[in-house]
Amino acid sequence: MSVLENTGQHTAHPDTLEMAELVARLLQLLGDDPERDGLIRTPMRVAKSLQFLTSGHSQNAHELINDALFDVEYSELVLVRDIDFYSLCEHHMLPFYGRAHVAYLPNKKVVGLSKLPRIVDMFARRLQVQERLTQDIARAIHEAVAPHGVAVVVEASHLCMMMRGVEKQNSRTVTSAMLGNFKDDPKARAEFLDLIRRP
Repeated sequence: MSVLENTGQHTAHPDTLEMAELVARLLQLLGDDPERDGLIRTPMRVAKSLQFLTSGHSQNAHELINDALFDVEYSELVLVRDIDFYSLCEHHMLPFYGRAHVAYLPNKKVVGLSKLPRIVDMFARRLQVQERLTQDIARAIHEAVAPHGVAVVVEASHLCMMMRGVEKQNSRTVTSAMLGNFKDDPKARAEFLDLIRRP
């Protein structure tokens, strides 16, 4: 009897079951017993966790924004800062986490404020590298909202650097993407960078 059958978990979705079976085999290859008490439900937990943490692969920004674009006569900077996110590094499948700061300069339309963190989450919930995550967020907002400019800064800690390899626990990586006016206008860029540095 398999670990999954033993715990009555065979009613899950076939993809989840297959993934859980692979996790059980991985536990065996790591030298542990997936049928011991502490691990009996681990394969299914890991499978469901990975499906959630990579759920952004099945989403797109246009669907997320939906009809949350509004005609507003406002052309100054809109900033949502300190957006917490968690992602998985595609090189080691270890977490990296931190904060994203997202701004745009409206062009006759504004987007619902909650949509910006949702776009961050959508791209964070994929196997990622921080550089691409930063660019993906900026490009998606630029395409969906068509503003005069988009600016994104991402600050993150990477467990692949903290737990293994160089083992530098206090290092943080900062990446940025500037599009439109934020790329071309030093004043717009400076305003954004000043605002995200403030306490």
